[in-house]
Amino acid sequence: MSTLFEPSPILLAFLALKTTIYLPVILLLALLRGLVATGPARLLAMVALLLAVLGIAARVAPPLLGLTSGPLAQLAYDVANAGGGMVIALTASIPLAMSGVLPGRRWIGIDALHALLIAALFVLWWLAQ
Repeated sequence: MSTLFEPSPILLAFLALKTTIYLPVILLLALLRGLVATGPARLLAMVALLLAVLGIAARVAPPLLGLTSGPLAQLAYDVANAGGGMVIALTASIPLAMSGVLPGRRWIGIDALHALLIAALFVLWWLAQ
């Protein structure tokens, strides 16, 4: 029996993907691409890796460090929650997607997993509306 204050499973899945799963998976995919790619593809994979690390740090570090107020905590909160949390996720995805079409890329499976991850994020976002 569903109540008015009980969130839908789709909304919960979207929030879990967006806040706890998406950036670590992007980090792993970017790390793999950075290890196996060469040239420009490796460079953009490393940019994606850096952005994923910064995104995870913005989301996780302030509570772990006890920063609940002040300019640094507010900046981290603003970065992590820009665009409902979608900006930081997609910002890390763009360089990884671009590295998939540049010379030096390897392992097309990385691109396939990345495409599935993006598709899952957007489908869940659309269904949660």
